[in-house]
Amino acid sequence: MNCWKSINFKKEFGLTRIYTISFLISLLTFIFLYVPLSIIHGTTSVNESGIIPFGIAFILLPAIHSFMHILPLIMTNKRAKTSDKAKKVMLPNLTYYPKSYLSKQLSLMVALAPTLFITIPGIVASYLFVDYYVYILLFTAFHIGISFSDFLYVIHITKAPKKALIENENDGFTILVKAQE
Repeated sequence: MNCWKSINFKKEFGLTRIYTISFLISLLTFIFLYVPLSIIHGTTSVNESGIIPFGIAFILLPAIHSFMHILPLIMTNKRAKTSDKAKKVMLPNLTYYPKSYLSKQLSLMVALAPTLFITIPGIVASYLFVDYYVYILLFTAFHIGISFSDFLYVIHITKAPKKALIENENDGFTILVKAQE
């Protein structure tokens, strides 16, 4: 196996820049989705009984997001090492490392799984549940911000050769291609 490209987002962009862009994406997503949904629902009042479930879901969102990344690996019987280290904050943080190389298609599926299983249902739920659409929309907008690094990952993976294998590492990932003989 030869290394086609090695990507480390912390070194390439810096954590501060990634967090800032994620926050701005979350904020803009909420603004752009709140205006049309408030017009559709015809209300600006908020049902305050949804604040406690929203708070719990908001705290658990990083762990739920990570589990959604692991779900395609479970469905395809790929083994993954998981750890739940909480570094500086008391929020649960679930990390995973596949024990084998992943194909390009499976890597894309793993990266896009949280978008398919959390973001899209969140947008639909904010349309369907009029009383709680603001909370659901906040949750979904925050999740879209969290997914920013996943979309960076997808951009790099889509540029890889068709038969490439992806190896996840601690701080990034490596795109590998088979050596020509």
